[in-house]
Amino acid sequence: MEINWLAVFAAAVSSFVLGGVWYSALFAKAWQSAAGVTDEQIKNANMGLIFGGSFVLALISSASFAVFLGSELDAMTGALYGFTAGLCWVTASLGMNYLFERKSLRLFLINGGYHTLQFTLIGAILGAF
Repeated sequence: MEINWLAVFAAAVSSFVLGGVWYSALFAKAWQSAAGVTDEQIKNANMGLIFGGSFVLALISSASFAVFLGSELDAMTGALYGFTAGLCWVTASLGMNYLFERKSLRLFLINGGYHTLQFTLIGAILGAF
């Protein structure tokens, strides 16, 4: 199996950029409130570890999805598969945890929405390359 590492890297970057927009410009305060994260915790966080670790995890997610998808697809098919994986695998799995952990529907929708869009973008980029 051949993996297009440039596509994997581009998909990981898209995931990272989307997360920045999603959790800052779009849903910063709503996420912070729903997750129970204080301004003090954000101020004192090790941002190098958080951002560096998040990018490594985005690379792992993109590479493993590239292996799963294979190389014979286009951007639209990749986006469809990514949407399905994000919504039906990742978000559904988060939902099971959130039910047992009694986390809010608001947090579920914010995080699940991110992962659905994240995998849609990953799949589209992998398919486009």
